[in-house]
Amino acid sequence: MAIPIIITICALIIIAYLFDLTAPKTRIPSVILLLTSGWLAKQIVDFLGIKIPDLDVLLPIFGTIGLILIVLEGSLELELKKSNYSLIRKSVIASLIQTVGLSFLVGYAFYYLGNYSYKDSLLNAIPLSIISSAIAIPSVRNISKSSKEFIIYESSFSDIFGVIFFDFIALNETINVAAFGNFALQILIILAISFIATIGLAYLLSKIKNHTKFVPIIIIIITIYAISKLFHLPALIFILLFGILLGNLDELKKIKWVEKVKPDKLNLEIIKFKEIVMEGTFLIRTIFFMLFGYLINTAEIVNQASLIWSGSIVAAIFFFRLIQLKLSRLPLSPLLLIAPRGLITILLFLAIDPSQSIELVNKSLIIQVIILTSLIMMLGLITNKKEKKIIEDEIV
Repeated sequence: MAIPIIITICALIIIAYLFDLTAPKTRIPSVILLLTSGWLAKQIVDFLGIKIPDLDVLLPIFGTIGLILIVLEGSLELELKKSNYSLIRKSVIASLIQTVGLSFLVGYAFYYLGNYSYKDSLLNAIPLSIISSAIAIPSVRNISKSSKEFIIYESSFSDIFGVIFFDFIALNETINVAAFGNFALQILIILAISFIATIGLAYLLSKIKNHTKFVPIIIIIITIYAISKLFHLPALIFILLFGILLGNLDELKKIKWVEKVKPDKLNLEIIKFKEIVMEGTFLIRTIFFMLFGYLINTAEIVNQASLIWSGSIVAAIFFFRLIQLKLSRLPLSPLLLIAPRGLITILLFLAIDPSQSIELVNKSLIIQVIILTSLIMMLGLITNKKEKKIIEDEIV
């Protein structure tokens, strides 16, 4: 039994790699193909009568590790230059307005039409309001550099703001001055942890001579994240800051501790570290979405009862995004249609305590919103490709 399972897993990962290679040309989001592959694998397993143990417990594990690696990969690519400050400011404002504003809007709809408590309605709306960096970042490789950087910043900040907002609402029974004071303290603690850990890990990276050093550092990063989460700290801030600081040591040479790690020599190690992170991100993301596709029931995809809600939520997502891009004076093409939901939406949905869940937000709704936003993103990328080709033809 072990050998057929190994062959199947290897075959699925190779197929996922082919999806990744062809995605820039087909413009089909890899998440759609991965979910479909997982779902097809489930149909084949059921048809052949093969008994597979319960895999539900693995989903949060791979999802959490995937989220860490995706945000780390994206942050390592970001450049801290004065020319980027305006872009960073716009992406922070855009992600904050979208995540928080849309959450309140969708939450009010749940509260008003579903007769649930507003706190529970808001908590269930937050996962649907977060742009998935797991889907957005890999999908925008071939758009313009400025648009790509905006999507990387926006989706990464959206993940962070979304998780922080979700934890704040979930962990505080009453929202008062004490809750905000505790929240501010948590931010200060994670900032201190981020800077201390970054200094320590950068020093280790520069001093370790053993041929095995990147994987232990990644394990330490995941461990720091997990421990921070145990104490309800906004741990994604640590991942983002670590990646940005490590990827921009050249820009921080004036700081004393940066000089001690010899950034010029360390840059070669950082390049190798980026490559390892990219490889790991691909593997974990592939396993997560295929596993989620495997756990999907066909009835959940075509559930007409939730289709009206999912369609309305998707319409609200892009209407809200249109207004936000207009106010930020950012180009609508291709940014308007790039707002996929995915890994973080699934993770937060699974994290909702049964006592705080509402019937409207079920697995069918989550799946439909993910698929619809991914298909719309695919349409946007295809349209952008055609527009780019027309412009190039006119220039020629």
